[in-house]
Amino acid sequence: MNLPASARLYLRPTQFVDTPVGRDGEVVRLAGGLCWFAAYELIAVEGGRRTLQRTIPVADLPDDARLQAIAARLSAPRVPLKLGERVVRLDQPQVMGILNVTPDSFSDGGRHVGDPAAAAQVGVDMTVAGAAIVDVGGESTRPGAAAVWEGDEIERTVPVIERLARSGAAVSIDTRKAAVMEAALGAGAQLINDVSALLYDDRALEVAVAAGCPVVLMHSPDPAKTGHEGGNYGDVLIEVHDWLERRVDEVVARGVDRARVLIDPGIGFGKSLADNLALLNGLALFHGIGCGVVLGASRKRMIGALSNEAPAEARLGGSLAVALKGAELGAQLIRVHDVFETAQALRIWRGMRDAALVTRQVV
Repeated sequence: MNLPASARLYLRPTQFVDTPVGRDGEVVRLAGGLCWFAAYELIAVEGGRRTLQRTIPVADLPDDARLQAIAARLSAPRVPLKLGERVVRLDQPQVMGILNVTPDSFSDGGRHVGDPAAAAQVGVDMTVAGAAIVDVGGESTRPGAAAVWEGDEIERTVPVIERLARSGAAVSIDTRKAAVMEAALGAGAQLINDVSALLYDDRALEVAVAAGCPVVLMHSPDPAKTGHEGGNYGDVLIEVHDWLERRVDEVVARGVDRARVLIDPGIGFGKSLADNLALLNGLALFHGIGCGVVLGASRKRMIGALSNEAPAEARLGGSLAVALKGAELGAQLIRVHDVFETAQALRIWRGMRDAALVTRQVV
């Protein structure tokens, strides 16, 4: 196979199978998790255009150093996250529960504002229901949302985080602002989830490096502004992949441990319905960056658009469908509002996987 030296090469795992039993050499384990695949979609891009797109069995991967490096990242196990007293394993899909203490978030704005004890109890209930991490946010990032002063954001989130941390929960802070990151980490948060990939605030990366904590870097077309402007893509899957790969390299070069970096394709941030669906269908491509993958599509506008304009509170079924799609494609963290239902769905998914691993083979 002729692979031009000038081309950028990509491998998207495809032809997923239920079990590797009896298929030695025919399938590859994805990121050390519970998904196995039998083929790669090999993509070559030159001048911003796909010049090659071919499906090849995993055993027939060309002996090209570039492809071998991507294949190694695709199969390498992801390092567990050490979050306070808890260790979150990334060899199976885990639930990240959304706890918004905001007056105007698109789905649950105002529900948990002004009563830190009640909000923290909701977070504790999430952990009981199956959330590995509770993600606390004090600023809405929906389209058109007003910016929040960092002092107000700290006042909303820190009392909740303090209570959750005392309960033993693993807590992440969903913020773009360095001062909020510092206050939240001081209150007991152990992970930074930044929709701007540490680009909104000039000090954010410095704070992440000093803390040495895991970080989630999310893609958006204008991370230093609203996160929703622009977004005119020629090939959204490739462009979002390349942006995240560059950003991971930049953050690692500044001192963040690569093993503590997770990536999020940013469903709904400056993307059309067609863009979001392309990212979901192609999600496995992002494992080639070598980081854990976070999927956050719970109750989002995309689901309403595909279900007769169902309002946010009536999008549970669609959210579960997306969560299971993420699990099928190896996403390690599924960020959701409906923790109990999603954790239950993933337990059933896991049960089917476990059963497939012990299925007796014909000999």
